[in-house]
Amino acid sequence: MIDVCNPRELRELLEKYDLAPKKGYGQNFLTQRNVPQRIAEMSRSFAPADKPAAVLEIGPGVGALTQFLSEYYDKVTSVEIDKGLIPLLAEVFADHDNITVVNEDFMNLDLPAFLDEQFGDILAAGGSVSICANLPYYITTPVLMRILESWPASKPVPLSGITVMVQLEVARRICAQPDAKDDYGALSAAIGLRADAEKLFDVSPGCFFPVPKVSSAVCGIVPHGGVRQVYPDAPADDDACDRFGMAAADVIGMAFGQRRKTLVNSLSARYPKEATAAALEEMGLRPDVRGEKLTTEQFCTLTGLLTK
Repeated sequence: MIDVCNPRELRELLEKYDLAPKKGYGQNFLTQRNVPQRIAEMSRSFAPADKPAAVLEIGPGVGALTQFLSEYYDKVTSVEIDKGLIPLLAEVFADHDNITVVNEDFMNLDLPAFLDEQFGDILAAGGSVSICANLPYYITTPVLMRILESWPASKPVPLSGITVMVQLEVARRICAQPDAKDDYGALSAAIGLRADAEKLFDVSPGCFFPVPKVSSAVCGIVPHGGVRQVYPDAPADDDACDRFGMAAADVIGMAFGQRRKTLVNSLSARYPKEATAAALEEMGLRPDVRGEKLTTEQFCTLTGLLTK
């Protein structure tokens, strides 16, 4: 088997297919075997150990992580946007019957339908599905929110876990809590509507080819019970709860659109200043409070008061 984590073999493989890492796709390939193995192991740890499990990998690159996912999961489907890598991956995994590579742009997928199509047998057997990815900086937020918002806010996201390697500063934002200097923001609070996140471990630039200028980190994101778990007073009706979830996400987005503004001012395009000030007072918060001080639960409370 080709060792895609061996820098010499990796270069030879890329030369064979007349390929080079593409900056436009944020391609930096892992060359330290212990890193993808650890990611795969942690990804699998979020799924029940005694049931069949499948994983959707976003952006396999040359397959450094894919090979280890195939050892921990019963079935792996890897979605790769770069058409040039498809024949390379076909050669690398020619002997792996539990790996499927699909040449698609993940952002164009109907995710629930795609998971049913790829992993229907696993799900029918009572198994679970996870997502694992090495995400470049420019697409981290769109991909994560696309995953989490592909299901209604009234329902739990039906994934065992989402394990992602991202730029270190983005990892800090994903997992930040209120008052965490400049790290806590719209991404932190919006993820909190659907899941709990934690930073698992850091990855140094020297673990990649080509060597990036920034450090990376791996985050584990585990979906919880949905908006009602965060805010028990959310509407009992599912459709109303879904609308409430969208309203809460909208409030979070506006709150951090200009993060140095107070909430009264940042929400004024949608809600009268007097209404926001009154809601904050009812919550026991100062009228000049900024979004960075509120937890996801408090954003839901504020949304509930503003949309009564």
